[in-house]
Amino acid sequence: MTSQTDARAGETKLKRRITGPLLFLFILGDVLGAGIYALMGVLAGEVGGALWAPLLLALLLALLTAGSYAELVTKYPKAGGAAVFAQRAFKPPIISFLVGFCMLAAGVVSAAGLALAFTGEYLQTFLPVPPIPAAMVFLVLVAALNARGISESVKSNVVMTVIEVSGLVIVVVAVAAMLGGGGGDVSRVTEFPADSSPALAVLGGAIIAYYSFVGFETSANVAEEVRDPSRVYPRALLGALVTAGAVYVLVGLASAIALPAEDLTESSGPLLAVVAATGFPVPDWLFSLIALVAVANGALLTMIMTSRVTYGMAEQGLLPPVLSRVLPKRRTPWVAIVATTVIAMLLTLVGDLETLASAVVLLLLFVFISTNVAVLVLRRQRVEHEHFRVWTWVPVLGVLSCILLLTQQEPLVWAFGGAFVVLGVVLYLVRRATSSKTDAPTRGSSTR
Repeated sequence: MTSQTDARAGETKLKRRITGPLLFLFILGDVLGAGIYALMGVLAGEVGGALWAPLLLALLLALLTAGSYAELVTKYPKAGGAAVFAQRAFKPPIISFLVGFCMLAAGVVSAAGLALAFTGEYLQTFLPVPPIPAAMVFLVLVAALNARGISESVKSNVVMTVIEVSGLVIVVVAVAAMLGGGGGDVSRVTEFPADSSPALAVLGGAIIAYYSFVGFETSANVAEEVRDPSRVYPRALLGALVTAGAVYVLVGLASAIALPAEDLTESSGPLLAVVAATGFPVPDWLFSLIALVAVANGALLTMIMTSRVTYGMAEQGLLPPVLSRVLPKRRTPWVAIVATTVIAMLLTLVGDLETLASAVVLLLLFVFISTNVAVLVLRRQRVEHEHFRVWTWVPVLGVLSCILLLTQQEPLVWAFGGAFVVLGVVLYLVRRATSSKTDAPTRGSSTR
């Protein structure tokens, strides 16, 4: 039975099947992705053994924008996320289209990259197969689970999240046992690289660490399928981010205690090196398996987000209406799922998406700026149902934090980001030019 809060928030064609615990694990699983398994080596090159500091700073920066999402999602619990918020806040429709397009680009490219990562060294450990064809098959399987239903998808996420978190727990427990046996060096957790400014080193490391928290925004795109979102969403979002941050800080401390910074930097699998240094009885293949699960979980959650963004934009008239079609019984946006999966499959042909993925993160920062500004603009609008309200200084600091992160991006990444924006503008103009004449009265009446 639909709750009174759901009813006040509006009817939906999608099933409200996501409970508070499922949403918490959905967000936690998306944030605790595969990146943490390689992150410590990169961070060690920036901050030495003080790995915990940039992780903590990145968490605080992510919580600012998460606060803005918590207010807007509970105020307007509709699929589409940042694109819907931009459409309500800003008059020019091209702004909301570009915000949604940036989310789509981020999701599709991330899914393609995760598919390639899944079929790379991790899968080759168990099954030697051609990477690109295997990546395409993997994306089809993810799409099938996505189309089967949101309940099945998030329940699968529960299992995979438990597995990927268990890998991080193993790291912490192994180092704790190492310390108990008289090994490790606790003093390394305050060591910075020689001839470096600790403040600048932590800021540079936070830029990298922030990437590990990206993913929380995907939860906004399943708001239409959450039970009692006004009450459940803020708790799940902020709770999952704090939990992820706590796990990251513990893993950072453990990594520095177990190995010197130079050893972490030189390793392509730093957490595996950490566990090996402790002498803890964990076989090497186990971490490969855990990494596979983490990557698969990230791909599933990313494609859920991407298909819901597409569905939401189609519902708002920003994309062709055919993309808003849902399966009669399953009530999942099957056309959006098919379309985004095909694009992700084509992107796997690129093979190397490292620079492209960095450009997508840049575009996500623009999305976050839009969302933070939208909170302030939409304060003038009132809704009938109760919703979460964040302190005014939070979105202001959220905008400033995104700008700070943007200033750290490389010129090549800016070039790729500009190319995405140009493509988005072209697609918007094509959509306007090909819109049927019957849409004209609708657009005209909506602006009166």
